[in-house]
Amino acid sequence: MFTGIIETLGRIQEIKKDQNNLHITVDSSITNELKIDQSVSHNGICLTVVAIKDTFYTVTAIEETILKTNIGDWKVGDIVNLERGMKLGDRLDGHIVQGHVDQTGTCVKIEEANGSWNYTFEYDKNLSNITIEKGSITVNGVSLTVVNSKTNEFSVSIIPYTFENTNFKNFKTGTKVNLEFDVVGKYITRLYSINQ
Repeated sequence: MFTGIIETLGRIQEIKKDQNNLHITVDSSITNELKIDQSVSHNGICLTVVAIKDTFYTVTAIEETILKTNIGDWKVGDIVNLERGMKLGDRLDGHIVQGHVDQTGTCVKIEEANGSWNYTFEYDKNLSNITIEKGSITVNGVSLTVVNSKTNEFSVSIIPYTFENTNFKNFKTGTKVNLEFDVVGKYITRLYSINQ
């Protein structure tokens, strides 16, 4: 379980394909605090640490993860948002994030807004996920508030701190991102579809 508040950034050092899996090695400032079997969110994807050496650690993504996320597009040198699992009793500063990506979306617009930034994303509406105006959304692991919620599109506003301390600063029009829809919104959607 995560909060969507990014701790730090990591840089992809190596990607190895092993049958249907990907072994991804990351260089990060938190490596010395990690342990084998620990869960870490990488751009919103919950992955398990399987090896640690110096400032590098390795995680493994299975085929299901590769199919549902943008992890198959990652390249050596890419910067990823990192968050370790929340501790029981900590403040929940973002929202409840499972680290289970629902689908990918595409950045379709970036606007600078006098010191902040507005990003608009499109996603496939056929997967029955929805956003709720002023509800929560996780984009590449970052907990954000939805504005301009539409059937297959939404926007978020980014403050300078978030811009500087996440990989949002590297987004361009066409960037594919991982989306985890608010668990409360997912529950409401399921209830609605059952009652129809």
